[in-house]
Amino acid sequence: MTGRPDSAPDPWALRDHVEGYLPEDDVLLAARASAARRGNAPVGPGAGAGLRFLAAGTAARAVVEVGTGMGVSGLWLLRGMAGDGVLTSIDIDPENQRAARQSFTAAGYGPSRLRLINGLGLEVLPRLTDGGYDLVFVDAGPADYPRYLDEAVRLLRGGGIIALHGVLSPGVLDPDVTDPGTVALREVARQVRDDDRLAPVLLPLGGGLLAAVKTA
Repeated sequence: MTGRPDSAPDPWALRDHVEGYLPEDDVLLAARASAARRGNAPVGPGAGAGLRFLAAGTAARAVVEVGTGMGVSGLWLLRGMAGDGVLTSIDIDPENQRAARQSFTAAGYGPSRLRLINGLGLEVLPRLTDGGYDLVFVDAGPADYPRYLDEAVRLLRGGGIIALHGVLSPGVLDPDVTDPGTVALREVARQVRDDDRLAPVLLPLGGGLLAAVKTA
């Protein structure tokens, strides 16, 4: 006999369950602690697991990440990528990338797996090869997300995936919140949904993970 539960699950308990489903190892925990000391906010374990899933599902060999941070998201991506895959990670802060490189090295990822570029994402991305990437992940200033989307679609091969983090940030669902970053998050969600070249999904992982496959 089947029936409905007496009450819906506690959404916070459900969130904690999702975030804790795949525990992080010492290397990831150390990178996360380093981020906390510097006041950075990396992706949570749930969003990290989502990134690994997307990288593994495409057998990604060429991945672009905007927002290296302390290397938390990069570690998750590398763990899903093909064994000879190369992660191109962009960050404006050289101290972030030095710390991230230490995390990558501690996890066993040498120079042949990494291309760390110091600079602004929107200045670096136009220099990368059209259609040359399997996955593009963006965790950067939300006000620029619509521009990042344009660059990502250009960079992806057919069947490649774009993933944007933080799209369910506080205020997105409140029409009275009209700061530029929040407005841009709403706009990029609309653009992804309405783009005939993309097959999107909005995942409530971490701060919200908007992913889309480039179908054409």
